[in-house]
Amino acid sequence: MRGDGYLWTESYDGATIAFIILGASLVFIMVPGLGFLYSGLARRKSALSLIWVVLSATLVAMLQWYFWGYSLAFSASAKNNKFIGNLDSFGFRNVYGGDQAYPEIAFACFQMMFMCVTLSIIAGATAERGRLLPHMVFLFIFATVVYCPIAYWIWAPGGWCYQWGVLDWAGGGPVEILSAVAGFVYSYFLGKRRENLLINFRPHNVSMVTLGTSLLWFGWLLFNSATSLTPNLRSVYAFMNTNISAVTGGMTWCLIDYRLEKKWSTVGLCSGIICGLVAATPSSGCITLYASLIQGIISGIVCNFATKIKYYLKVDDALDLLAEHGIAGIVGLMFNALFAADWVIGMDGTTRHRGGWLTHNYRQIYKQIAYIAAVAGYTAVVTAIICIVIDKIPGLQLRVDEVGERNGMDEDQIGEFAYDYVEVRRDYYQWGVDTDNNYNNSTTSSTENHELTENDDLPPLTAPENPTSSSDESSEENKNEKTLNQE
Repeated sequence: MRGDGYLWTESYDGATIAFIILGASLVFIMVPGLGFLYSGLARRKSALSLIWVVLSATLVAMLQWYFWGYSLAFSASAKNNKFIGNLDSFGFRNVYGGDQAYPEIAFACFQMMFMCVTLSIIAGATAERGRLLPHMVFLFIFATVVYCPIAYWIWAPGGWCYQWGVLDWAGGGPVEILSAVAGFVYSYFLGKRRENLLINFRPHNVSMVTLGTSLLWFGWLLFNSATSLTPNLRSVYAFMNTNISAVTGGMTWCLIDYRLEKKWSTVGLCSGIICGLVAATPSSGCITLYASLIQGIISGIVCNFATKIKYYLKVDDALDLLAEHGIAGIVGLMFNALFAADWVIGMDGTTRHRGGWLTHNYRQIYKQIAYIAAVAGYTAVVTAIICIVIDKIPGLQLRVDEVGERNGMDEDQIGEFAYDYVEVRRDYYQWGVDTDNNYNNSTTSSTENHELTENDDLPPLTAPENPTSSSDESSEENKNEKTLNQE
């Protein structure tokens, strides 16, 4: 009877609930980590927009997950479905307790963070030329028709990959390959950045790249280890596997870059660490520790050279999503086929699997290959269809115009700047120079002279005689074009 004060009688293991909630919270740390990483890799005039798009992708993911995403990916009443769940858990309907050692809503919250990370990775495809509103629309549709089905394939008990025995511990398919292929296809439809605006291009803030990588590594430790959902031996083993793969991946990439440049690249070090972490995502709970050491080396080598793929295919994958997430995810899944061990998989005390070649399960390799092909193919085709449809809707064109690209995404899409001096340099005459007076005139007030000389860090400029004329505006634009491009 309603209104009498209902009391829940289910009891759960408190340590398990705390483990899941802590894991979900630390996985969320990866979102700002991605934002800082992407922002540092871009030019300063588009730095803030990448932080915005990553955070907004997370908002879209959480809304979609609550709305119907969880139901489509993990509905408990869809056990006989092979491809996708149903809408029985729409709006988290009846997603409360359950008969596990943890309440179902705790599991739903943890899995929600995986979608947040996936969509945030894809958001990097907008770098320096993608409009933000159309991308948010794209992400909501993408999460519904791409992420949820693939998550169901591998993680839901009724999914065809789950039942077939494919090994994917924490999301080599639904997180890494899916986000990489989607981002690459999205970059193809955006088109290349304009060559004349890429003069002296380089990451504008390597310290921010390092900060972002550190936050990602921190969150990744629980991303992989908390996938066990209970604190057990397998979760600790996944924790150590993740670290070993990241360490050897970072060392390997850095050494390869040193071979070419004779410099110890910080960006190269961070790139290698990320590749090692990505490769550990599907494998950290399946393979042996020494295999993770080899895996990091292989992922560092393969992914470093895979950065050339975008040039061969003529796709401006600005942040190397395909190389660092897609190829590394494939490496991790293939290491499951070769080095997965039944005794590692069984460390949680509940999962039985024959492992891979290491424990004489030779059939595992074709299952892993088929899974990789299915995820990549389905993602590429459906992403392309979504991009074509959205781009044709009035007001939802995917790319900014040339003026917006030249000015930067911060000005064109956000109206704010990561660094205020970008705006000050750009609008110097409108902000600080008195163009109505002759600065060399002896009648100029001492206050005006003081204001003029305050900006010691700005280069000396000569004020135009008539700043309102269109010809002088054009001349000033040409003078500043190099500065805009370098920003």
